[in-house]
Amino acid sequence: MGSVTVLLTSHSGAKMRLRSITLKLTLAFLFVGLMGAALIAFFVGARTEREFDRFVLDQHQADFIAALSDHYRLNGSWQGIGDLLEQNRYSRRWKKPPLFGTLVDAEGTILLAGQPHLIGQRLSPGDLERAIPLEVDGNIVGYFTFPPSGTFQEPVFNPPEPGSAEAAFLRSVNRAIILSALGGAVAALALGAFLARTLTRPIRELTAATQMVARGELGYQVNVKAKDELGDLAASFNQMSADLEQANKLRRQMTADIAHDLRTPLSIILGYTEALSDGKFQGTPEIYEVMHKEAQHLSHLVEDLRTLSLADAGELKLVRRPVAPQALLESTASAHRAQALQSQIDLAVEAAPGLPLVEVDPDRMAQVLGNLVSNALRYTPAQGQITLSAQANEHTVCLRVQDTGAGIAPADAPHIFDRFYRADKPRQRQEGESGLGLAIAKSIVEAHGGAISVESAPGAGAAFTITLKTV
Repeated sequence: MGSVTVLLTSHSGAKMRLRSITLKLTLAFLFVGLMGAALIAFFVGARTEREFDRFVLDQHQADFIAALSDHYRLNGSWQGIGDLLEQNRYSRRWKKPPLFGTLVDAEGTILLAGQPHLIGQRLSPGDLERAIPLEVDGNIVGYFTFPPSGTFQEPVFNPPEPGSAEAAFLRSVNRAIILSALGGAVAALALGAFLARTLTRPIRELTAATQMVARGELGYQVNVKAKDELGDLAASFNQMSADLEQANKLRRQMTADIAHDLRTPLSIILGYTEALSDGKFQGTPEIYEVMHKEAQHLSHLVEDLRTLSLADAGELKLVRRPVAPQALLESTASAHRAQALQSQIDLAVEAAPGLPLVEVDPDRMAQVLGNLVSNALRYTPAQGQITLSAQANEHTVCLRVQDTGAGIAPADAPHIFDRFYRADKPRQRQEGESGLGLAIAKSIVEAHGGAISVESAPGAGAAFTITLKTV
């Protein structure tokens, strides 16, 4: 009951945390949207008002140029032009009036200017070319120049009067900006909520999956819907879950195999010892030989398990030294030649002299090659052949054990190096094999930094290849 309560509490806590992540992401999107909308509204509004004031100023200047021409047309001269300037300068639209520039007559003599001491002087040819000509009935009667932008105090505008066309225009623009900002904020909120739920949905599924695995449902899989980082995480979880399930199956199978392999010889030994102690049997060399053989089988099994545990822990001791590949093969062939002759199998070594040396533990490598040759002798029929060869490649040497036996079935090939895996289970159990030989061989080769592989086809024999780095 307590464990259920803990799981429910953990589940609810994870759910609250996920909701918190969703809320945080939604608020983050909303905040970014509001900030963006506010900044856009501020800058667009300020720019619109500034450009509108600039438009008003340009329009006023155009009207002023027309007023200058009308003044000359009505008066026939520039007399009284100062009053016109004052009237335009102090328009109600200006909070601070601008300096409108310089008026010159047709000959280029300055009549009015912002700086009184310039009156009466002649305008330079360059400035006269940039001046706006004032025409009356097709004749140029004067020129007017506006100061270049940035060389005079810009006018400061009063707000437009309520009810005016200017006020209505600015109000319409500001309303559009505010509505756009609000629309953008709402869109950001909706998009943020959608993206937050989209991002956290795979997390919720993975959280539920991890709880399923924690409850013992190894191999539980989640649907991989995305191809982004979350999709990679889901795929990694699926692989991990599948590996856990496979490892659990192998552990159970290994436990069962170990129990079986230990039970059989122990049962035989216990049976004989009980019969001997009860006086049912008299001790004979044959009985002692059977008991000794079963005890040796137990010893070999325990030693194999110890070797594998050391390899798994990375504590397998290796006494390495440079060794000639041909010497390794010749030594292995010599150790198994008598058994090969007895089985009427040809055991040959094919290795060219002068191959690069390999730095290995000779005893451990002899154990690997011995396992491979023992398997080859077991599955190769009489008149068959086992060939031990070596070949040098770039920076590596390949040791090969090839036989002409029954071969390995395609279904068995991927598991041939698994612990306690037996391709021919009845035969190996009869011969007392534990199914650890190839697993040990793989562990020893990998401890040397090498690799081992197998190529085989049913009825065509098998070829095991060991790849080792050269000195």
